[in-house]
Amino acid sequence: MDWLQVIVLAAVQGFTEFLPVSSSAHLILIPALTPWGDQGLAFDVALHLGSLLAVMAYFRRDLAAMGRSSLAAMAGRGVDAEARLALAVVLATLPVCAIGFVLHDVIEGQLRVTPVIAAAMIGFGLLLGYADRGGNGRRDEYSLRGRDIAIIGLAQALALIPGTSRSGITMTAALLLGLGREAAARFSFLLSIPVIVLAGGMEAMTLSRQAAPIDWSALAWGTVLAGISAYFCIRLFLAVITRLGMQPFVVYRLVLGVWLLWLFYG
Repeated sequence: MDWLQVIVLAAVQGFTEFLPVSSSAHLILIPALTPWGDQGLAFDVALHLGSLLAVMAYFRRDLAAMGRSSLAAMAGRGVDAEARLALAVVLATLPVCAIGFVLHDVIEGQLRVTPVIAAAMIGFGLLLGYADRGGNGRRDEYSLRGRDIAIIGLAQALALIPGTSRSGITMTAALLLGLGREAAARFSFLLSIPVIVLAGGMEAMTLSRQAAPIDWSALAWGTVLAGISAYFCIRLFLAVITRLGMQPFVVYRLVLGVWLLWLFYG
């Protein structure tokens, strides 16, 4: 891999992992618009590691509080809001794990095609716009109850369809349940942690069975650059989302979805 490819792929992964615009749609554009071939599984693992480190660094205080409260709850010292939030993250992750395990081959084979990605970009983009239409809700992530967690968890499973956007669909569900934009984004970002860990772990297991040579320098720089871009993406998004709203991302998704159809079938 040349250095321009490393920089572009890391930046694209870092930003699109957390914005509601679908990283899969962007990553299929790169080989389509450049002479670069597939970057390989090892580099994918490195990019996911960078994204994981970024979101954990940004939410380090929240994660520490959730961890302390969860340990206190397991020791019988009561369940507070932080412990309930930690449990919500765990429970909302279960549907995507179960469905992803059962339908892995279908998702990676039959669904990873341009018409599906473009349709998901457009359809779920419109749904995001509808969810955001009423402005900012008043609930925060600590107000989630069992029904809310189940709905967001099932919505996250829809992100197994390429082009949906994991962050986009979980924010959509949270907005429809009355959460404010910032709260919806925060819970979506917290949900990304176990999902990235599990997805990266599966990729790492597959990689361990391959004998292909590994460019460790490219992997290290990819991890660092993806982490930096992801961290600043999270910080900027949370700083402006209350005022900006989701509509600019809706328009972007619609334009990109139509362009994908034109690019491959026009």
